[in-house]
Parts: sequence; C-alpha cells; structure tokens
Amino acid sequence: MDARSDRVTAYIGLGSNLDGPREHVSRALKELDTLPLTHLAGYSSLYASAPVGPQDQPDFINAVACVSTRLSPLALLDQLQALEQRHRRVRQRHWGPRTLDLDLLLYADLQWQTSRLTLPHPAMHERAFVLVPLAELAPEVTLAGKTSATLAKHHNSAGLHRLLP
Repeated sequence: MDARSDRVTAYIGLGSNLDGPREHVSRALKELDTLPLTHLAGYSSLYASAPVGPQDQPDFINAVACVSTRLSPLALLDQLQALEQRHRRVRQRHWGPRTLDLDLLLYADLQWQTSRLTLPHPAMHERAFVLVPLAELAPEVTLAGKTSATLAKHHNSAGLHRLLP
C-alpha cells in the first residue's frame, strides 16, 4: 500500500474577530501544520468580512486551509476544537464574537452527519467568507454539483475584502 493512500484531504474554515484577529488566524494556519498526523498543504489569502448574525461585533478575518491528514473526521474535529481552546475561544452566544473559529468544511468527498459534525459543512455554500477563499485555494472542489469557483463567482461577496499580505 502506498504510504500516502491513507491520507485524506480536508478543508478548514478559519475566522476570528477578537484580540488581534489577523494574528489569531495567521498563527492558527501555522498551528494546523503541527496537528498529529496532519500536514498543512496550503491556504488562501486572508479576507475581512462583516459578521453573520449579530451585527454588534467587529468584522471577521477569514481564511480557508487545506490539510492532508490521517485523522478520522471526529479526531480532526477534536484537534480543531483543542486549537480553538488554546486561542482562548469562549462560546457565549450563537454567531457571537470569538478569538478563533475553526470549521471542518470538507473531508475528502465524505457525506456524513452525526450529532457533532455534518460534512460537508451545511452552510458553506451560502457564505462568501468561505466560498471565495475556498475558490482561491481549490477552484476545482465540487459542492452540490458545482465547482467552488462557480459558486463563488455567482455569490454576493459584498462586504468581503481580500487583505494584502
């Protein structure tokens, strides 16, 4: 068996809007490469976006990362939630402000639903702050029969701005 054949490609959405959000996202991108049995394969530019939900909070900094992993979906989710905790993530209200939010968007072509995790992420096709960075990173990835590039092109991305390095 090829040593690489048990690796799976997964995509992770990153977001932050508290306590130096650009630094939280930038640091988290590097920290993804240190997760067990996981290698950071690439990541998008950083984007600023208006918050979804309550508008009485700062804008978000978002990105999408691609990892190659040998972790199961739930093991990867556990690692992502542990990384959020290292960034002092506090869940005070739904769609509220946060130091770091990590969402497992895609895990290979797995379609899966448990009480903890739904794959693909159920709302990703509705969110420009996910689609635009995903299309930049992996334009050929298919969601609901369309490529991420097609979905991003036809999505209202008003309020989303690519940040310069």
